[in-house]
Amino acid sequence: MAGLNEICITQTAATVLALLGEKKGAEMAGPDRRDIAPAEKLYGGGGCERVFMYHPDAVAMWIYEKYRAHFAQLEKRAALRLPMRSVVPPVTPVAFASMYSGLQPAQHGIMKYEKPVLGVETVFDRLPEAGKRVAVISTQGDSISLIFLERQVDYFIYPTKQECNEKAMGLIAEDTYDLIVLYNGDYDYYMHRRTPEGKRALQALDENIDTWCGIYDRIRDCWKGHRTALAFAPDHGCHRMLGFLGTHGKEEPCDMNIMHFYSFLQEQAEP
Repeated sequence: MAGLNEICITQTAATVLALLGEKKGAEMAGPDRRDIAPAEKLYGGGGCERVFMYHPDAVAMWIYEKYRAHFAQLEKRAALRLPMRSVVPPVTPVAFASMYSGLQPAQHGIMKYEKPVLGVETVFDRLPEAGKRVAVISTQGDSISLIFLERQVDYFIYPTKQECNEKAMGLIAEDTYDLIVLYNGDYDYYMHRRTPEGKRALQALDENIDTWCGIYDRIRDCWKGHRTALAFAPDHGCHRMLGFLGTHGKEEPCDMNIMHFYSFLQEQAEP
């Protein structure tokens, strides 16, 4: 469809694996070279030792373009901006299933808004098999807290976003995980109940950006000596329904197009 971004979120799974020096599964979409090349250049082909994936829900590319000033501090820290395309239908469990399995919905089996445990291979299977430690942090009942269960990863599921973010900061300080995945669904929550451009939704957007910037600063302070990739990676976009309330799920640029940001940090340990 005209107007849709080229790079699909199905490529994210292989990108995460490649950044950590692991091969993708046979059925997974390949990594996008635009994701990996900056890390290879910075780290001399050695890949990353840590990856942190931050997932704010429903932050559309058109929101980024219209409210770009809100992203100023994020852009100062980000080395790479990638226009991405969600999957059909662009709803949260479908999108995250594709993002971490590397498969289209018809392949992984979640084809509507439902949250069963995925039966296909995912990043959360391959990394533990390779001896990598993985942490998944999410609010209770949300897609990431449910569809990736029954893997050999550590799950930190809490009632509030604040508890999730505090745990993420704590895990960074502990410095024991190779991959940390953190989900914040508050922009999506207020977008649905108000409007994508309402005061409370934009406040949530600002909080998401501040959280990512705080994660960046925490990693810079605590992961000295580690080659690290940090992503700001929404799952899908949104649009106004009947000119007011927010929603998503259409195969149209407003819901399909999103912007992913990557930062590559390389801090030298102090002597």
